[in-house]
Amino acid sequence: MAHVRYFAAAEELAGRAEEHRAEATVGELRRALAAERPGLGGILPRCAVLVAGARRDDDAPLDADTLVDVLPPFAGG
Repeated sequence: MAHVRYFAAAEELAGRAEEHRAEATVGELRRALAAERPGLGGILPRCAVLVAGARRDDDAPLDADTLVDVLPPFAGG
């Protein structure tokens, strides 16, 4: 299971800082999260999804040792 960490607004909308997920690709993960947590699904299209520290497309595979970070857009100040 991939280890998913949420940051800032993504953490708030996910209702947790991290969790383990069984989806096989980034795209499957995005779709599952949007279905389970509509608030998070609302910002996911604008979030950067990093797999092992690199931004990846929806077809990127996830496995048991994968670290996934969900980073919402940040505003500077």
